[in-house]
Amino acid sequence: MALMKLHGFRSCTSFVISAFRRNLSETLTSIKTDRRFMHTICCGGKTLRNTPSLAPLMSRRHLSSAFYPHVCVAGCSVRHHGDTGSSQKQVDEKRFMEDLSKLGSCKQIFRLLDSVGFLNDTMLSAALLRIVQVETQNGILLNPCDVFENPVFKAICVQLEENSQRLSDTGLVNSLKGLVQLRVDPWSTLMVRLVSESQERLDKGEMSIQNLCILGESLLEIEGPKCAMLQPIMDQVQQKNVNEWSPEEIAMVYSLLQAGLGERGQYQGLLNKMHKATIYITSQLNPRLISSILSALVVLEQRQAVPLVIKLCKNSVRHIPYFTDEELVQVLVAMTNFEHSDKYFTEALERHVSKMAFSMSPQVVSTVMQYCDKKLILSKPIFDAVAESFVYNSENFTTLQIAQQIIPFGKLNYLPPNAATLFRKLERILSNRFSQFHPRTLLNLLHSCILLERFPVNFLAKIFNPYFLQQLQDQTGNLDKFALSQLTQLFLTVTLECPFYEGPTLLPKYRLKTFSTTGCSLESPVDVHLYNRVKSGLVDLLGARMYFASHVQSPYCYTLDVEIKLDEEGFVLPAFQNEEVHRRIAVCIDGQKRFCCNSHHIIGKEYIKQRHLRLLGYDVVQIPFYEFDQLQNNEDIVEYLHNKIFPHKYRLKW
Repeated sequence: MALMKLHGFRSCTSFVISAFRRNLSETLTSIKTDRRFMHTICCGGKTLRNTPSLAPLMSRRHLSSAFYPHVCVAGCSVRHHGDTGSSQKQVDEKRFMEDLSKLGSCKQIFRLLDSVGFLNDTMLSAALLRIVQVETQNGILLNPCDVFENPVFKAICVQLEENSQRLSDTGLVNSLKGLVQLRVDPWSTLMVRLVSESQERLDKGEMSIQNLCILGESLLEIEGPKCAMLQPIMDQVQQKNVNEWSPEEIAMVYSLLQAGLGERGQYQGLLNKMHKATIYITSQLNPRLISSILSALVVLEQRQAVPLVIKLCKNSVRHIPYFTDEELVQVLVAMTNFEHSDKYFTEALERHVSKMAFSMSPQVVSTVMQYCDKKLILSKPIFDAVAESFVYNSENFTTLQIAQQIIPFGKLNYLPPNAATLFRKLERILSNRFSQFHPRTLLNLLHSCILLERFPVNFLAKIFNPYFLQQLQDQTGNLDKFALSQLTQLFLTVTLECPFYEGPTLLPKYRLKTFSTTGCSLESPVDVHLYNRVKSGLVDLLGARMYFASHVQSPYCYTLDVEIKLDEEGFVLPAFQNEEVHRRIAVCIDGQKRFCCNSHHIIGKEYIKQRHLRLLGYDVVQIPFYEFDQLQNNEDIVEYLHNKIFPHKYRLKW
């Protein structure tokens, strides 16, 4: 069997088909002499060079005894799906499909094919697609020799080539799909014959939506969006009434557009009709269809389809235990991408992760944590379960998955019950695999640790090393503001909280003077509405606007929402006065965005800011939104601010 990667071929399929119809033998002769179709075949450690890519798919002489006028595979007659007249044959097909779904290797599948007494084109194409499932990973065939050197597979190829006209539409397009995904040479006689037959069926205009979509995706793999056959496929799809499509058909059209036809806003009119139709059938969608449609909406950037996304997410709540790992990842990515979260979805996710954290794939666990990270969802059941599974399973994680699972703990300022064990495990991983981490990923990971008062002193010498800092730089040789702010905060943390550290420090040229710069998100901006209410109350409390300053840049990078200066006797000084200042009060006006979602738990970057301000000598006063919003009138506000800022002093009334 001659094989090569399909993406290396962007030849004109229609040209091949027309040439095939005119004179296949002449076409093959001309193609075989073209150097474009000569490639290397590796099999079993042997290399065969200069082998024509359109060489016969098998040795006809080798299987001559196995083939008769009605083609057989290892002695079993293979018929058109329409030939299955008796109920016994239908029972055989059902049993075959059940047996096929349980097999985990191509050798087992070929043994099954060799043992059956009856085989129709539906069963044949299903076997090819099952081989794809068990033998490919990330689009790469793991054991090509086991597939292509097997006599049964060679017999299948000969049957498909010689009996393409007798195949049903479904058998034809599914067989083509299986061979495409196995990366069979698109210029082989088999593939040319199947594509040619597909073109003839397409010209008749009688193919179903599902078969049109399967054919379209195969052609996209072979030739890309410029394939001439794709236009009539889409024309026929658009001619059909969207409201009459089944859930399966809607999902398949979404997938076809996702595969490449919906790029740059093409077929947006069709998509809009599909969005409206899908909203009414979301309750009929199974987990596979929900995840497939959500994935398509993300890839196609359908921002206007938020109502559909919300409806799909609501319906996915009851399906969470039944999603496969890959499907759950697609749902979570869609919810993160469309910035949607749902209380009931989170509760269902908590129940699922708590039970399945130890058996879920690392990618699913990482995606769950990213979802919580992006939406600021502090779910203690999820975080606790992930922390437990991390201790036992992290050896199998990639460095990126390790970072994705640990960083949310720092961002959301949460220490799980097994924090000591968790961070000991993390330290061992960093010691053993430090060089394997991408520099930016490593910086993000270590920065998240200091948010939780876990200080990576054993690794700071490597972080502040000029070589590591050079690795962080972009192509222009510069460090972005966010990386510089993280490095600066690491340096500040070591200075304030690790006085015993005597290793290298961050060079002055890498230290920022303020965290309140564009591209730096180590400080949350103050809630304007909340700030204005607090400011009005402070004016009434202190007697004049001159006795406090707003948005003050401290000498230590942090920006103070409000600063109040006191002299040695505790009297308030004017904001512009710098002499005789004995105490400084930093008032943190913490709006809702400085807390975890639907919670009163402050996020990590605000926690470390308040911690550092205290170490720097400020009296930190926190004004949280959930307390301030309960105040009914101005008198309540003034009384509240007095008790917060001057709890031990009698209030003068102006």
